[in-house]
Amino acid sequence: MIDEELMRNALVTAQGALASGDVPVGAIIINKQGDVIASAHNERELRSDPTAHAEIVALRRAAEKIGNWRLEDHTIIVTLEPCAMCAGAIAQSRISTVIFGAWDEKAGAVGSVWDLLRDPRSLFKVEVRGGVLAKECAELLKVFIQGVRTKD
Repeated sequence: MIDEELMRNALVTAQGALASGDVPVGAIIINKQGDVIASAHNERELRSDPTAHAEIVALRRAAEKIGNWRLEDHTIIVTLEPCAMCAGAIAQSRISTVIFGAWDEKAGAVGSVWDLLRDPRSLFKVEVRGGVLAKECAELLKVFIQGVRTKD
């Protein structure tokens, strides 16, 4: 039940991306007590920054808030399966758990196309729970993409 509540929070955060025309992906980071210490949505369009994925922005905010880049004993909850860039950043930050919603069959790097976080050669071991509220997360993306196609 807690995973679903956290994902609902991430879905609300994802909505913030719509104002700038960004893909609505949201991420939140909680500490081991369950307190939200950072949240973010995609900001690539807003910042003209190809690295401004929700996960990257949230990781930066969390590290700044706690004053340490090592986010051991923290969990990231994201509405879309992280890509290779984000999975790498998650591993480097030492996040202990990833919870994600929709699977990304084209660019997912946490089980779909690749599985960077659970690869036996990986230096860092990360617990992964995918598919949490997958339908709701996928629907938000589907509606956004259909809207973009309608404008073209």
